[in-house]
Amino acid sequence: MVGACERCKGTFQIELFHMGFADSSYAYCDTCGIAAILNGWSKKWPKGVHCIQGEIVTEMEPHLEPCTCGGRFAKGQAPRCPNCKESLSAEKAAYYLEAQAPGAQKGWRWQRSWNAIYCAVIDDRFVPDNFKEVV
Repeated sequence: MVGACERCKGTFQIELFHMGFADSSYAYCDTCGIAAILNGWSKKWPKGVHCIQGEIVTEMEPHLEPCTCGGRFAKGQAPRCPNCKESLSAEKAAYYLEAQAPGAQKGWRWQRSWNAIYCAVIDDRFVPDNFKEVV
């Protein structure tokens, strides 16, 4: 699907991943907005941290490697426009997501939040299983 930034009007590709189907959690970088998608079945999953099929729990944050941009993956962050780097509005994303999603014709509606069951990946920018190595 194609998205558009509400600030700079730049366009980008956006793909939604349903964490319930993937048995995964996700987080966004607080600086560049790239997504970290964490497989709940990974052998690197930290002991004692619950896998939420959606945005990570706060207890996961210290177990994730920093982003290559220097930012950190954290609960409560949002994907960012790849052009102007501003956070995207989940509410305004409903316009372009629902207009292009095949399921919308059958009643599917966007969750209007960046911290629920769908993870948004912008321009195919994500890191898988970004866990810190346990020494």
